[in-house]
Amino acid sequence: MAHRAGCLSMLLTAAVVLLALAPRGAAYPWQVCGTTGNFTANSTYQANLDAVAAALPRNISSSPDLFATAMVGAVPEQVSALALCRGDANATECSGCLATAFQDVQNMCAYDKDAAIYYDPCILYYSNVPFLSSVDNAASTSRVNLQNVTSDPGRFNGMVAALVNATADYAAHNSTRRYASGEAVLDRESEFPKVYSWAQCTPDLTPAQCGDCLAAIIAKLPRLFTNRIGGRVLGVRCSYRYEVNPFLNGLVMVHLTAPPIPTASPPAAAAAAAGEGKDYNVPRLVLAILLPTIAALVLINILVWLCFWRRMERLRSGATQPYSSNSAESENISSVESMLIDISTLRAATGCFAERNKLGEGGFGAVYKGTLPDGDEIAVKRLSKSSAQGVGELKNELALVAKLQHKNLVRLVGVCLEQEERLLVYEFVPNRSLDQILFDADKRQQLDWGKRYKIINGIARGLQYLHEDSQLKVVHRDLKASNILLDMNMNPKISDFGLARLFGRDQTQGVTNLVIGTYGYMSPEYAMRGNYSLKSDVFSFGVMVLEIVTGKKNNDCYNSLQSEDLLTLVWEQWTARAVSEAVDPVMGGGFSWSDVMRCIHIGLLCVQENPADRPVMSSVVMMLGSDTVSLRAPSKPAFCASSGGTSSGTSTAASVQGK
Repeated sequence: MAHRAGCLSMLLTAAVVLLALAPRGAAYPWQVCGTTGNFTANSTYQANLDAVAAALPRNISSSPDLFATAMVGAVPEQVSALALCRGDANATECSGCLATAFQDVQNMCAYDKDAAIYYDPCILYYSNVPFLSSVDNAASTSRVNLQNVTSDPGRFNGMVAALVNATADYAAHNSTRRYASGEAVLDRESEFPKVYSWAQCTPDLTPAQCGDCLAAIIAKLPRLFTNRIGGRVLGVRCSYRYEVNPFLNGLVMVHLTAPPIPTASPPAAAAAAAGEGKDYNVPRLVLAILLPTIAALVLINILVWLCFWRRMERLRSGATQPYSSNSAESENISSVESMLIDISTLRAATGCFAERNKLGEGGFGAVYKGTLPDGDEIAVKRLSKSSAQGVGELKNELALVAKLQHKNLVRLVGVCLEQEERLLVYEFVPNRSLDQILFDADKRQQLDWGKRYKIINGIARGLQYLHEDSQLKVVHRDLKASNILLDMNMNPKISDFGLARLFGRDQTQGVTNLVIGTYGYMSPEYAMRGNYSLKSDVFSFGVMVLEIVTGKKNNDCYNSLQSEDLLTLVWEQWTARAVSEAVDPVMGGGFSWSDVMRCIHIGLLCVQENPADRPVMSSVVMMLGSDTVSLRAPSKPAFCASSGGTSSGTSTAASVQGK
């Protein structure tokens, strides 16, 4: 055991080093999904978007600036698009990057009418709102390298500020392509002897427009990147980046050299053309202003590191062993390299986990609302120290959610494993969970049919991504209304992957002796025999569809005195051709009864007894998106007792629950 603990400690230490070298909070590439609306499959908007996807890669490869725009269709189904490749990319690389971008962004931002995606070589943005004549730097995002400068940070920060500004100035006023690369030299004895930079605007901007755009995003540099060895702000119209390692190809256009010893006297900035670029001198006044502040920040960082080092020493000595050491956990650690957030940041964000910021509490611990220094709102899941099951949940969520990117999945922002804390950090979703609205007599009046239909569609698309469209093949195993979060626009996001399982591409089912989940949502084959598959999730989805349409919760018939569960009730009304009686009356009128009936029909298809009879999620999405697709007749749900008696499976499932 001591040997295993020692190996795990070494592994965690190596992971921490790797974590510090990667941007925080998102997997590459980075997408920004829009808010201007959704389109449906096989719609006019989809056809226009497909036309843009075919034309832009071809057009950009023949552009000398590697920049292209397109506009297809007529309002309101018009698609406007913009693509730009980094100034050091070649035409082949650019065209290939853009073709990949169209494929990836339509998975990550499925059916969004506007979306942006950022790679190192290229960016892509499209929207139903005409924007090509605008200079607005839409859909911007920032990424930071978490490793800190520890030696003479004031001098380093001053050099970064000067280099980024000089590179931006060159891109705006000395390049017709609105592109510039830069390099700053401190000295060989410095912790980081060189810093490299990049700035670029779309070439259709004027010098003044490019300069204003870059100035606006560079103004964020002190707030976002102080003491950090790398960072970038990416936008549709302009972007910049700096790193301590080279990341560009081709000639360097801007050269800076720092004075050997920083002083407080402010020299005049000298700039002279040299070879292919310009030489600049760093203003010493910047150093004099920043140095006291930076010194205080460095002290704080040292204290935080000492706390973490002491934690690691306890791990090495075997004092605590929160995890066992095996190859699967090694993969789990490496899969979250870009997501380490220190405990001090999360304490500050949540007011030291103040009670006023608590969003709720479940079996694995409490969830708190917080705000990061860059203004992003987060939800912090603080796993209970006494929950052994919580450790397993954390490992699952890190291994799975970090690799999954879709607008209908909750986004994992970061993780913290310091000072015996186990913290998972998610994007903040303001409308909480579906069950808190749907099953509340007053709140569910907020859910008209349009919102309910959007929620059903969004869950279906997220589930299709998990089952069929992502690089992984994921069975969630605990789909239920409380695990569906709703954003400010009532878009659903599937959450809580603690019980999820990965399947191989040829795998069709798994078996477990420990049935864990929520009765009322579990498929019969899982509850009674421990068999789970993609079709188990389809069953859970069908239950939720019927709950959303009726406004009623499916009772756990194994623990309820009620003779009829929701599935049986809806089935009996369906066969009696009285299914309209099942529809939630608070929705009132003014909606399409055919859409409501179609959703009930799809819900019943999903909860059939035989898993082979249930549709796959891609078929469900197609059935929801088109009223021309014919639906076969459903068979009777066989999970719970009907009004006429008790099914033979009831006692079996109850005995499983009691194990």
